[in-house]
Amino acid sequence: MAQVNPILYLDPGHAFGLSNRTNPFMTANFTLVDQYSLTEMDLSSFNCIVVHDFADQEYLYKNKSIIEDFLNEGKIVIFCGHLFKEWLPGCPIFTPRNIQSHKDYEIFVEKQHPIFDGVSTDDMTYNKGVAGFFSRVTHAPIPANAEVLLTFHDQMPITYIDRYSTKGTILVHAGRDLFALRMQNKSTDRISNQLLQWIEDEFKELQQGGNQS
Repeated sequence: MAQVNPILYLDPGHAFGLSNRTNPFMTANFTLVDQYSLTEMDLSSFNCIVVHDFADQEYLYKNKSIIEDFLNEGKIVIFCGHLFKEWLPGCPIFTPRNIQSHKDYEIFVEKQHPIFDGVSTDDMTYNKGVAGFFSRVTHAPIPANAEVLLTFHDQMPITYIDRYSTKGTILVHAGRDLFALRMQNKSTDRISNQLLQWIEDEFKELQQGGNQS
């Protein structure tokens, strides 16, 4: 029997992501399953669940206990998107930006972190000269003691890590799938592999009981 990759990627089946099912990076690093299989799966073999921004949040809300139980086993959930149903422990509903200028989408580093090591904030902010693809909303107020990594200019959080709402670790990014930032021919290409390494390192810390250090 083939070894199961310990990172479970819930495939929302959207038109823009159909290539993920055959993409070598995705098939090498994730176990891709239809999102609606979540209620039928044995999750014991998985260390991390990745939830895409096109995920069916009504479905996740109905089955939020599965996500919470998974986290309380000392595991990881990564959500990239705009939360509009309270299925993810501690994560507030998204708030759209009040935009006056493209500069309102500029990304700022709140705390240096291995996930974004060597990544230019300009490369995060602008894609082919257009701002707003990386993030155009925020989740606030974030959980107490959460570790904020990226913000807008007014310090509203874009990306944070929450190690306190559950016994596991939650990474929230208020924007598009961080794993999709590959092959852009700029420094954001680094994010996907660095995020994979962070999952591995974070899970080891969780297993050692150090997730709230």
